[in-house]
Amino acid sequence: MDKSKLGLIHIYTGDGKGKTTAALGLILRASGRGLNVVLGQFLKGRETGELHTLSLLPGVKVFRGKPLTKFSFQMNEQEKAEVLQGHNEFIKELASYCNNNDIDLLVLDEVIGACGTHLLDERLLIDFLKHKPAHLEVVMTGRNPSMELLDMADYVSEICKRKHPFDKGIPAREGIEK
Repeated sequence: MDKSKLGLIHIYTGDGKGKTTAALGLILRASGRGLNVVLGQFLKGRETGELHTLSLLPGVKVFRGKPLTKFSFQMNEQEKAEVLQGHNEFIKELASYCNNNDIDLLVLDEVIGACGTHLLDERLLIDFLKHKPAHLEVVMTGRNPSMELLDMADYVSEICKRKHPFDKGIPAREGIEK
């Protein structure tokens, strides 16, 4: 495979279900073509079905930030500061790993949400994107990306919610939403 054709930046955003699912589909495709893939998950702590499958795929490594027990709006200032520090270290670790290993695809799941809730310093993300290895394809998911991230992206796909079972009180179901 000609890796010189890689190196673009993708954003999956919007209020609809499927941003992470779309990114995971790209991981599946990349693994099937022999690419080396890293998934870095922000703002997610619970165990999900895809983690079991990803561990079976060749060339795929999963890194997860420290699990959160609360939503950002439920945190006090000290808790937010601790999460911010943890996420800032996490993005630096992911950047270092990608810079020091032959990684072809990096998926930063919910990194946009972490930036938007001020639980990740967006400048660290932008600096990494500006200095990433030339062939590293990067996918970012989350709602409400900044204009700077949108401008940097080569792909921007917006997933729009029309209906969702949660609106009727149906919680996330195992194997479908988690």
